[in-house]
Amino acid sequence: MHVDLRGQVVVITGAGGRLGQRLVHRFARQGARIAAIVLDEDEARRIPFPEDEQAEGYAFPVDVTREELVETCFEQIAHQFGRLDALIHTVGAWDARPLLGTSLDDWEHLMRINLTSSFLCFREAVRVMQRTGTGGRLIGIAAGQGADRGQARQSAYSAAKAGVIRLVESVAAELAGSGITAHAIAPSTILYDAAPGEPGVAAEQIVSLCLYLCTPAGKGLNGATLRAYGAAGPPTG
Repeated sequence: MHVDLRGQVVVITGAGGRLGQRLVHRFARQGARIAAIVLDEDEARRIPFPEDEQAEGYAFPVDVTREELVETCFEQIAHQFGRLDALIHTVGAWDARPLLGTSLDDWEHLMRINLTSSFLCFREAVRVMQRTGTGGRLIGIAAGQGADRGQARQSAYSAAKAGVIRLVESVAAELAGSGITAHAIAPSTILYDAAPGEPGVAAEQIVSLCLYLCTPAGKGLNGATLRAYGAAGPPTG
C-alpha cells in the first residue's frame, strides 16, 4: 500500500520495539516526518531511519508513563516539527499469572504501561493537534483480550487493553467533528518473521492497517476497533 504522507508528522511510541521499528521504516518511506519516542538512548540507536536526504526523523527518549516527561516530550516535538498529524502508540506489555498470584504492583505495572501511557500520549497529542489546527489521527494498540474476551491468567492485561478501547471510543466521541479521530487496532499474537500458517497476524499487516487509518478513508472509522486476528481467529475461553 502506498500512502502519500509527505510533510506529515507522525509520532510513533515504542519505536525501538519490533513493531515500532517496522512502523518507523514504512511511514518514513511514505514521506512522513518521524518523531520516534523511545525509552532510552540505547533504543534510539536502533531506530531504522532511512538514509535518504529527504527523510526526516528524530528520536525522543522518554518514559511514557510519567506525566511531566510526556508533556515535555510533546512540547519538544511541537517545537521541532511545528505540527502533529498522527500518533501511533505501540507501547505496551504482556504478562500472565493467576488472579491470586497477581500483586497490586503487578496490576498497576500493566495498567501504567498499557493504559496510563495511552491516556498521557493521547492527551498531549491532542493538545498539539488542537493548537496547530492540523487535525489528526490517534491510533492505540489494544488486543483481542480487550476487544472480545478476557483470558484466564491475564486479568490485568485483559482489563488494561479493554481500557485502551474504551479510551479510544470516549476520545472519538468527544472530538467528533474536530478533525481529530481516534482508533484502536486489536491484534491476536503479532508475528515477526513467522512460518506460514502460524496462528496470529503478521506485523506488516498491523503496519498496513496503521497506514490505512492515516488515509482520508481512515477518518470514517473514528472510534472503531479493528480486530486483526489473522490465522489465530478471535479469542475463545
